[in-house]
Amino acid sequence: MSAVIELESLTKHYGSARGIVDVDLEVNEGEVFGFLGPNGAGKTTTIRLVLDLIRPSSGTARVFSLDARRDATLIHARTGYMSGELALYNGLTGAEMLRFAANLRGGVDWGYVEGLAERLDCDLSRPIRTLSTGNKHKVGLIHALMHQPELLILDEPTSGLDPIVQAEFHRILDEVRAEGRTVFLSSHILPEVEAVCDRVGIIREGRLVTVLQVEALKESALNDLEFHFAAEVPADEFASLPGVREVTVEGTVVRCTVAGSVDAVVKAAARHEVLDVISHERDLEQVFLAYYTGERDDAG
Repeated sequence: MSAVIELESLTKHYGSARGIVDVDLEVNEGEVFGFLGPNGAGKTTTIRLVLDLIRPSSGTARVFSLDARRDATLIHARTGYMSGELALYNGLTGAEMLRFAANLRGGVDWGYVEGLAERLDCDLSRPIRTLSTGNKHKVGLIHALMHQPELLILDEPTSGLDPIVQAEFHRILDEVRAEGRTVFLSSHILPEVEAVCDRVGIIREGRLVTVLQVEALKESALNDLEFHFAAEVPADEFASLPGVREVTVEGTVVRCTVAGSVDAVVKAAARHEVLDVISHERDLEQVFLAYYTGERDDAG
């Protein structure tokens, strides 16, 4: 499997401020790669370096085995990009803006554009200035997808989209993957990452912390469980179970944090009369904190 994106010791400083530092990464052809990290971690800086929108302080970036700086025009012709800071032509309708962009590319299959608009429930006849943030994001997604690029680079692509449209977008990404095309996306939504990505990279303070299969991320995901029992239950029935990190008891309520599968905990709880169960899967910010503070050292 060939690498579509290759980063080697990629570094960017903004004067004395840190951008990213010595990032080494390969994204393979035909995969959906999730690039994760809290705000300010370096996700957007990395994307801009890959697209030659900014220049590195040191290190190299290659896309399709081409130099990201010297061959930027060739790379852009084969790439679809949606910025996290979307800027559209407010004086045009969605259709007018997309036709303008299509003409710059030498034309696209307009039937495919209309199909995307229908699937994403996007009214292209409306002036962009009248659209909500979510509907502007739909236009941005169509713009990135419409020429059926070999590589999609998407910065927070589902921000502002309702769940039905998000699900349809995920199906589109599945189709892109099935066609052998590649997706590199940043996201802060853990269920989205788990639903669409093959691998993920986690970046913090400009440094790549880890790259792992999305299944490994799922297996080490932390869940906070709260059981309400009909009578008091001793904490030690849960404390020694696989994956349990922390147990607290308040009267008939038992709360515990579980890494990975909750099967053993649920089976232990079922030995008692359970009145209610509440589950809280931690969001990505909490996942990042777990990696950064060493909470997951035993999780690989």
